Amino acid sequence: MKKRMYPVLLAVVLIILVIAAAVGSKILNKYSYSKVRADLNEYFNLQQEDEIAIVLQDNHIEEKAKLRGDVCYFDLPTVEAYFTDRFYVNPIEQVLQFTTDTDVITVHIGEQSNVMYVSDMGEELPYQAAFYEGDTLYIAADYVKKYANMEYELFTQPLHMQIYTRWGSFTSASVSKKTVLRRLGGIKSDILVDLAAGESVIVLEKMDSWSRVKTENAFIGYVENKYLKGEITQERVCNTGFQEIVYNRVRKDGVINLTFHQIFEETGGDALVNALQGTKGVNVVSPTWFRLSNSIGDFTSIANASYVSKAHELGIEVWALVTDVDSEDMFGVQIDFVELLSSSANRKHLIDGLMAQADTYGLDGINIDFEKVRNDSGTHFVQFLRELAIETGKRNIVLSIDNYVPTEYTAHYNRKEQGIIADYLIIMGYDEHYVGGGEAGSNASIGFVEDGIMRTKEEVPADKIINAVPFYTRVWESGTDGLKASTLTMAAQQDWITRTGVSPVWSDEFCQNYAEYQSGDSLFQCWLEDTDSIRVKLQVMKVQGIAGVASWKLGIEDKAVWDAIAEYMGS
Repeated sequence: MKKRMYPVLLAVVLIILVIAAAVGSKILNKYSYSKVRADLNEYFNLQQEDEIAIVLQDNHIEEKAKLRGDVCYFDLPTVEAYFTDRFYVNPIEQVLQFTTDTDVITVHIGEQSNVMYVSDMGEELPYQAAFYEGDTLYIAADYVKKYANMEYELFTQPLHMQIYTRWGSFTSASVSKKTVLRRLGGIKSDILVDLAAGESVIVLEKMDSWSRVKTENAFIGYVENKYLKGEITQERVCNTGFQEIVYNRVRKDGVINLTFHQIFEETGGDALVNALQGTKGVNVVSPTWFRLSNSIGDFTSIANASYVSKAHELGIEVWALVTDVDSEDMFGVQIDFVELLSSSANRKHLIDGLMAQADTYGLDGINIDFEKVRNDSGTHFVQFLRELAIETGKRNIVLSIDNYVPTEYTAHYNRKEQGIIADYLIIMGYDEHYVGGGEAGSNASIGFVEDGIMRTKEEVPADKIINAVPFYTRVWESGTDGLKASTLTMAAQQDWITRTGVSPVWSDEFCQNYAEYQSGDSLFQCWLEDTDSIRVKLQVMKVQGIAGVASWKLGIEDKAVWDAIAEYMGS
């Protein structure tokens, strides 16, 4: 009997041992630490041997740098997104330029980009500054550092770099004894790197049992809290030596009251005096003197010395306007802004011509009114403004630039950069509804005006913003022939009201007097611009704290509007 029991007992023992081993293995597996090492190329998402992963501040970013020889390079979109968007690239002339308040700094793209030119003086660089790989432009990190407040450190195995563009306080801790940095929080996560006792880490996030940290060589992962000690707050100090460019622009005392004076032939001081009759508080006049005549930088001028002298006698500055608006009608040419402004020679020709006029006539400023700049010439337009600003700055005269109310369709005008380099930006706060727009409506409703100012303020300092108000509106006719519009000046509005017999009613929505009437099959509508509507606009401008008011245009206003403007000036 006993002999029969032995096999049974042996089998039971074996079964128990097998079960115990299995349970023990599961318990051991559950509570044991993984020794699997992460693929660091996969961790940094490195696909090519020359790719450099980027850790910006305390985060990985998707963009990659490139290693060429022993020099790090960024592609242009990365530079613009994270470091500076003030480089100008001209693929036609194969140059990369950075413009300060006094100089245009140039390097050629490609094999000759190891020489940097400031004006005509060359300075050799210890690296190639820029090159194309296909259609992608790469710029040396050390060259970017000259014009952006950033510092970096390159690490190998695998290639990655730590970049800082901001400095300030951070929390550090010391590793108490040898351990590992894991990809995720948990003992089963893959190991990134070993951590030595005494090694310092930056604590990014502290949880119950684990902390997200960054090592001295820019690996970001997790370590158990029991291995951290001596947390302290430290200050990361900027040692780049970078100094932000300070533009010492022209600033005027008090509130600006500018009026545009549209003229088509040379007129002297007497014409100005006549035009100013009945106005109040005007301290700047912008005569439409210069019109682009071709795409190589030529323009016509009807500037007049006696006009300037008389303005100065009256205590009024002259910011002469240069425009593209009349070029097609007057000269039969449509200005090609790519041809005009992508050429350094053409830009210089235009700027030299404008400065010659400023010097000859003693102008106080130049007003740029380029209204037909397309998206493909936006970067060239901005570079033209940078170079023009250098010359106006030398002469201590005002550079003002006319701008549309901000929309996505006019983003290429780059108001942010204009706000850096220009003295004043003038919002053309009108043409909310215009001929060809397909819809009848206000020329400048209060919502349109306020939104235009507030959106401009998002990119431009308030003390550089001038809002232009209209001295005109439109009469809209909706009939069997579709939608038509005709211009109605402020001065002629009362005659129109009397002639048509309409009774305008104030609209709280638009802050304008509104009138309409039916004639046959046609409905006529008009959102009037008068002293009442202008006064509300001026109140908004006062609340927004901007630099002043402009008006388009002198001579078509109801003289009573100047009382409202004078009130604004005195507020």
